[in-house]
Amino acid sequence: MTNGSIDEFGLISRFFGNVGVFDESLYDSPIIPQGIGDDCAILRPPPGHEICLSIDTLVCGVHFPESISPYHLGYRSLAVSLSDLAAMGAKPVAFTLALTIPESSPEWLAEFSRGMSQLAERHQIKLIGGDTTKGPLTISIQVHGLVPVDQAIKRSGAQEGDLICVSGSLGAAGAALRFLHMEAEMDAVNDNIRHLLEHYFCPQPKIELGCLLRSQANAAIDISDGLLADFNHIATSSNVGGLFYEEQIPCSEKLIAEVGSEAQSLALTAGDDYELCFSLPAQRYDQLKGEDLFKNVVVVGVVSAEQGLKMKCKDGSERVLNPGGYTHF
Repeated sequence: MTNGSIDEFGLISRFFGNVGVFDESLYDSPIIPQGIGDDCAILRPPPGHEICLSIDTLVCGVHFPESISPYHLGYRSLAVSLSDLAAMGAKPVAFTLALTIPESSPEWLAEFSRGMSQLAERHQIKLIGGDTTKGPLTISIQVHGLVPVDQAIKRSGAQEGDLICVSGSLGAAGAALRFLHMEAEMDAVNDNIRHLLEHYFCPQPKIELGCLLRSQANAAIDISDGLLADFNHIATSSNVGGLFYEEQIPCSEKLIAEVGSEAQSLALTAGDDYELCFSLPAQRYDQLKGEDLFKNVVVVGVVSAEQGLKMKCKDGSERVLNPGGYTHF
């Protein structure tokens, strides 16, 4: 960051007073009667809807590198929180931001706000409050989304015979970790490395797909800690297991070109993909597979009655999988 600090209220007004947007015209009454500017924000869910809440905290040097640009940090911080709403089938409405920064650099704040605003406007979500403090760089975001009553997708509904699906290719963000120092050179690096870095710095929360999966998917989760680790949360909550197909684990050609045989291991365990993993009855998959939002969906396995995770290998044999992935402690 650079010098030229600004006080808290000036900071909020200048950089965060008008971040994001929510289209109130979609509903008969105001959803956000009070946003930034009072001791509390106020949300008023419309009739027949529930509010889904999720909060994520990102710490410098733990969840993102110290060298990250403020633009990518603003974008990524909101994206990873929005991904939780996608997993529940919730439409984003509003979010709050608690920002701890070493100093109030106007240049840094402008870029951070620009990255966050770009994604907020794309997904029609509005910043309605929060807090700013001085200290080690830390970002906490709480997102609020709407879902029709009793239509939120939970982790606990997977059934034996469901297809295990993922919304796109995996492993690219995990592979990007070795190239994060090249962020400033993204326009100059080869296509493979740029592909990896874009997946890490600008993950794309699957909001529209999540909403489509309401009343369709039996269970869902976003892939933040790795496919096996995150599906295991579904399996544990649903008292089921999973059989994965080695040949169907989706890895992009650019990932394979850059890391070779390591691609599948990254796809299974690396995390930071923020794709959706969900269980879906086969007949519903057949009904949905023609949808545009399903064009990148891949069936990677099947839910089993027997608990535990297994892999059906290319040679027809089966092996037990360790549901390892990123751990927070």
